[in-house]
Amino acid sequence: MRNQSPAGSSMTDPADPSSLMHDFDVTEAEISARKAFLEFGAEDVAKLQSLKPLAQRYATPMIEDLYRLFLAHDPTKAFFRDPKSLERVKQLQKEYFIGLTEGEYGTDYVERRLKIGAVHERIKLVVKWYLGAYAFYLRTVSRRIFDEHKNDPAKALDLISSLTKLIFFDMGLAIDTYIAQREKVIRAQQDEIRELSTPVLRVRDRLLVVPIIGLMDSARAYQLTDQVLRSIRAHRAKVVVLDITGVPTVDSAVANHLIQTVQASRLLGARSIVTGVSPDIAQTLVRIGVDVGKLHTLGDLQEGLVEANKILDEA
Repeated sequence: MRNQSPAGSSMTDPADPSSLMHDFDVTEAEISARKAFLEFGAEDVAKLQSLKPLAQRYATPMIEDLYRLFLAHDPTKAFFRDPKSLERVKQLQKEYFIGLTEGEYGTDYVERRLKIGAVHERIKLVVKWYLGAYAFYLRTVSRRIFDEHKNDPAKALDLISSLTKLIFFDMGLAIDTYIAQREKVIRAQQDEIRELSTPVLRVRDRLLVVPIIGLMDSARAYQLTDQVLRSIRAHRAKVVVLDITGVPTVDSAVANHLIQTVQASRLLGARSIVTGVSPDIAQTLVRIGVDVGKLHTLGDLQEGLVEANKILDEA
C-alpha cells in the first residue's frame, strides 16, 4: 500500500505487509531515530542536494570504475558474467548513486535501500564485498568533491561529512537485510532439525511411534505436540506410542506438554502409550505433581508395541 504525499509522489507505508519495512520492523520512528543518532538533518539534506549536478556529471565514469574493481577480483567477478545482467546492474547502481543527492530520504528511500540489500543477500554477495563497494563510493566521491572545491577544502569536508552520514545510514539498512535473511534461514533450518530429531513413524495401519531423543524444552515439546496431532489426522491413527527412553530429564513445563499431547490425541480418537520412563523421570513426575493417572505407561518400546497391536487387533 502506498500513500500520496502532498507533492503527489508515492510514499511506502511501513505497516503494509507487502513492504520490506514491515518485514524487517523498520518504522518511521525507527528511521527518525537512526537519522538523529547519525546527526543527519535538514542541513545535510540541503548539502546533498547541492551535489546533484556533480553526481549527474560523474555517475557514468564512477560506476564504470566501480565495476572495473568488481571484475578485477575473482570473488566478485563471478556475479557479473552475463553482459546483459552487468549492464542492468550498472544502470541500477547509477540510479542509486544519483539517488544519494535527491533530497528525499523517507520511507520510499528506505524501502528501495532494503530491496537492494535483500537482492544482494539473495544472490549471496558477501557482506565484505558489499561494504567494500560503499568504501569505494566514499573514496571516489570524496576525491571528486575535493576537485570541485579545491579552493575551499573546508566546504569540501563539510559536504563529505553529510555524504558519509547518508552512506552509513544506507549501510545500516543493508546490513539489517543480511541479518534478517540469515536469521530467517537459521529459523527454517532449526525447524527442519527439530522435525528430524523427533520423527513420527507409521509402523502399521493406524499405529504411530514417536521416538523422542535428547533434551526437551518447552519449544520442542510444543512442536512435538503439533507434529503428533497432525500425523494422527493425516494417518487416521488410533494408537500413538511415545517412547521417551532417550530423554534424560523433564521439567514441569515439558511434563505438562506431554499430558496435553496425550489428552489432545484422545480428542482426535487416538490412544497414547508412553514408554521408556526412567526412574529419574518417574521421580520428577511424582515430585512436581503430574497426574500420572492420565498416562498409560509401559516399561519399554517393545512392550508398548505389543500393547498397541493388541488394542488395534481388538478394535
